[in-house]
Amino acid sequence: MDPYKVLGVTPQTSDDDVKRAYRELARKYHPDNYVGSPLADLAETRMKEINEAYDMIMNGRTGNGSAQSSAGQSSYAGAGGQASSGSNAYARVRDAINKGNLSLAEEMLQRSPGRDAEWYYLMGTINFRKGWYDEARAAFMQACAMDPNNMEYRNALNMVNMGAGYGGYRPMDSMSMCDCCTTMLCMNCCCNSCCGGGC
Repeated sequence: MDPYKVLGVTPQTSDDDVKRAYRELARKYHPDNYVGSPLADLAETRMKEINEAYDMIMNGRTGNGSAQSSAGQSSYAGAGGQASSGSNAYARVRDAINKGNLSLAEEMLQRSPGRDAEWYYLMGTINFRKGWYDEARAAFMQACAMDPNNMEYRNALNMVNMGAGYGGYRPMDSMSMCDCCTTMLCMNCCCNSCCGGGC
């Protein structure tokens, strides 16, 4: 695989233009654009090729692996100064998110030693996928504050802000017996007041 051909650039292309080309391709082949589409698998394969090509180019240019991997989900592009181990860890987190394994993605993120913009972006993506929109918004805001020029982070924040009607609170993971009893008492009171008798 020629990484330059995959991104549609040349070895003479500047770092900024390589990043720009990467982001455009990441937006185009982002898995969220193909949910429920017969092209979903093809888009995911293409996204992996784009991520690998970007990492190869940037790692080769810096010599110390400072490229930051980005696997498109709502996104997922970023080109900051992440160490190689961070880049590889983030690539694995993105892959887990793309496969819908949010618990594994979150576990890997929590083990990550740093808390950079990419970390907050990925945590926001996980929260968004879970339906925890308040947490997602907070994480995306932090990512944007740390890397204000990253369009992927800004697009994610805009997306969650536009979907403000989603609600925004965590769904209840489990219900205790006390919660159950309280709910039943409330329902009984409602039935008494509305229907004039007990349920």
